[in-house]
Amino acid sequence: MRQRVMIAMALSCGPRILVADEPTTALDVSVQAQILELLRSVIAEAHTSLIIISHDLSVVAGLADRIAVMYAGEIVEIGPTGQVFAHPRHPYTRALLECIPRLDEARKDRLSSIEGSLPDLQLPKVGCPFAPRCGFVMERCWTDAPVLEQKAPGQWAASWSDLSGLPLQRETIPPPMAPGPTRAGPAEADGDGTVLEVKDLRVHFPMGIKWPWMDERPVLKAVDGVSLEVVKGRTLGIVGESGCGKSTTGRAILQLVPPTGGEVLLEGRSLRGLDERALRQLRPHMQMVFQDPYSSLNPRMTIGEMVGEPLIVHRTTPRNRVGQRVAELLEMVGLRPGLADWYPHQLSGGLRQRVSIARALALRPSLIVADEPTSALDVSVRAQILNLMQDLQREHGLSYVFISHDLSVVRHMSDLVAVMYLGKVVELADRDTLYVNPQHPYTQALLSVVPIPDPAVERTRRRTPIQGDVPNPAHPPRGCNFNTRCPFAFDRCFVEEPPLIDLGPRHRAACFLAKPEPEAARPPDGNVHDRTREGH
Repeated sequence: MRQRVMIAMALSCGPRILVADEPTTALDVSVQAQILELLRSVIAEAHTSLIIISHDLSVVAGLADRIAVMYAGEIVEIGPTGQVFAHPRHPYTRALLECIPRLDEARKDRLSSIEGSLPDLQLPKVGCPFAPRCGFVMERCWTDAPVLEQKAPGQWAASWSDLSGLPLQRETIPPPMAPGPTRAGPAEADGDGTVLEVKDLRVHFPMGIKWPWMDERPVLKAVDGVSLEVVKGRTLGIVGESGCGKSTTGRAILQLVPPTGGEVLLEGRSLRGLDERALRQLRPHMQMVFQDPYSSLNPRMTIGEMVGEPLIVHRTTPRNRVGQRVAELLEMVGLRPGLADWYPHQLSGGLRQRVSIARALALRPSLIVADEPTSALDVSVRAQILNLMQDLQREHGLSYVFISHDLSVVRHMSDLVAVMYLGKVVELADRDTLYVNPQHPYTQALLSVVPIPDPAVERTRRRTPIQGDVPNPAHPPRGCNFNTRCPFAFDRCFVEEPPLIDLGPRHRAACFLAKPEPEAARPPDGNVHDRTREGH
């Protein structure tokens, strides 16, 4: 709503050019789709030109006619969007496109990434600014700065390398088949080695006061009956729109928010009813990586002090060895030990998030809850952080609860995926099963609006945008929580809440229309509520 208001304010004077600076960065996938559709209609109806600034190439692919790629304060490539995406002529453009996880491509064990960081713009420029990070660097790149040259009709790039005819490293997904086995091993299938078990977790917040005419005090049900399981060395992804209870679930698992009901078991030990002293003994086994690397670090403490603080508080390391352990942790996440004397403001967002991960690893936890750990990062840094998390998982047998609204990232990271809506899990399945055969209309709609960084695909694909906003969890709809926004809702959905039913091995969905067969489910004829006629 706020972003719509900002767009209306910008259009109030009838501008000829509208500059949209990261208009969807802080929005979840469904709201992002609504804002992008609004921008498309606005520029078409008002005959307004649009300049969109974004680090999200998927957004640019579906909206822009021409694209300019900038690096170190300079335009390094410019041309028609479709042409640049299909045949990038600058190594930086190519690297950006290759480090994006895509729903329409086969999942990679490891993302391509752009190692290193941006050059210091205060220093004199010598040669190509991208040379230290370039996979196609030549001797000339270190001494001569390239200028924009026409590489193809309408396409210009500042590069000495000839990338014409060199295809991007992509592998498309074959036609959908019956979901096969995932990388989960026998231990996971049998339920052995369970690190985390969540049973009927509830987090309710009282609202206002109870007036004499009320039967009970109003309650906001942020999390309402969530049951999950995480196996050692595996990742559970939690997805959903903003306000669906994802972050509250993660905090309740770690007892940072007191649960109203249900039970959380960490390595078989129940956390229910434990006092602060007992919880403190278990804190080393469960840690959290927060969303914002800028606000989650204390600006008054050095990097070494923050990473070493858990070691001192929990007395797991003698004080005379804390410095050595901090150096080990920094090296573990790819940072120089010398950064221990630096302060957070001296580091980039990606380096700060590495510090957050190092701090979470300090006490050798078995479980890490990562709440939107890459949403504040640009595409190249995001790939580095995701690769780092996977490397650490393999090396140390870590288990993750990975919370995100980015379904492409969740697909890349997770073994099991839970889809949450209005405080409840509405679908739970193995990664491959969920993305090939989603059964809940909410899951289907979320997947349909995930942007693809390919103009040819993005501008022709069929979308099922979710209309409206998430209802107030203090006053959820009667029956199915999704009935106010579901295009397939029928009479039963408005009076009865669907249970989470088994559809096959490790696949459950809370929908009356869910079927174990791969074909998409449809409601009975004659009972469909037409959202268009109802004005939703």
